[in-house]
Amino acid sequence: MKPQKVTKGAGSTLKKALEIVEAILEQPQSIGMPDLIDRLGMSRQSLHRLILQLEELGLIVKVPNRDRFAIGARLSKLAFNTIQSANQGAPILATIQKVVEDIGESCTLGVIAGREYVYIERVECNREPGIHIITGPKLPAHITSGGKAMLAFLPEKLRARIVETLDLVPFTKQTIINHDELMAELNAIRERGYAIGNQEYSEGIHGVGVPVLSPDGFAVASLAMHAPAHRVPLDDIPQYAEKLQVTAKRLADLWDMGT
Repeated sequence: MKPQKVTKGAGSTLKKALEIVEAILEQPQSIGMPDLIDRLGMSRQSLHRLILQLEELGLIVKVPNRDRFAIGARLSKLAFNTIQSANQGAPILATIQKVVEDIGESCTLGVIAGREYVYIERVECNREPGIHIITGPKLPAHITSGGKAMLAFLPEKLRARIVETLDLVPFTKQTIINHDELMAELNAIRERGYAIGNQEYSEGIHGVGVPVLSPDGFAVASLAMHAPAHRVPLDDIPQYAEKLQVTAKRLADLWDMGT
């Protein structure tokens, strides 16, 4: 059976639908019809028709009692499952395992989902005491080195919007609880290329996180190391960061995001 030819009109419709989804994804909050029309240059009629179709598919949802739209559960699930599926591959796991063997400490791979950070892969070291991390549960993005590394390397406007909406609940006395301080920390992370976790989630635990970057320089995931503070003092963090950055580049290449 010959594959069906995609018509120009069908391709154009799909492209416009993707543009709608991308415009909504760029917002940490819901977006209204006037803003979508302004950003996409579509007529209200065309935009309304495509939005209805995206709603029917569960890819976007309309905010109750308001003419505003947000990402739907189905799209969130697809995105999360895509990342998880990609990270079940042997090459990805082997790459993380290699750096764990090299540095002798546990490492995780994670992504930001909304305003929270999720560990999607982990490889633990054989040393005791070890750091035992569970994949799946969501954590506030500002309390982990991986979460801060991702936040720092998001597009500037998106980063600012997410930070504005974060509830900076303290987990330890080291947790950043001021939005201006967090923005300053994220700017510093962009400068040096890695994030430092200084007992902000759990007392006695140090960490370092580096972004896994797309070709345009934005984070699509982050790789982080976690270790007891007495075993990895803050002065030693840069040497671990250097090795994690090399591994993050390899992960990007495996995802076909690097060159």
